[in-house]
Amino acid sequence: MAKKEITVQFKLQAPGGTATPAPPIGPALGQHGVNPGQFIQQFNAATAALKGKVVGVVVTVYKDRTFSFEVKSPPASVRLKDAVKAEKGSGEPNKNKIGKLTMACNGDSATRLWLRKRRVRAFEQPRHQLHHPLFCLHGA
Repeated sequence: MAKKEITVQFKLQAPGGTATPAPPIGPALGQHGVNPGQFIQQFNAATAALKGKVVGVVVTVYKDRTFSFEVKSPPASVRLKDAVKAEKGSGEPNKNKIGKLTMACNGDSATRLWLRKRRVRAFEQPRHQLHHPLFCLHGA
């Protein structure tokens, strides 16, 4: 079977299992010739286990206007919020702290991902507390 010719490949972030064709998802799909209703139906079926959690998705559109998509893991910011059980990030960084991550979070994949991206080796030290500038996850 011959390979299909790829027209465009783009990334989106959408809530798993509950995505709708409303903006920003619908227009992003429509401008590339993808049927938003068809994509949403397949995407929601594939991400039903991640209900409501924002996930990344890479959409590949082919020349014959068919598409395929690959669901990626949730962004590190979403996983860090889950780790501290916060609904949203701090509205006032460096004033209001929303949580605390400690060595107990070492096994958490969000923490490992965040550390790996920043090449931090601090978890080898005892009683290290993680300081995340975006969400102010360190203690007061």
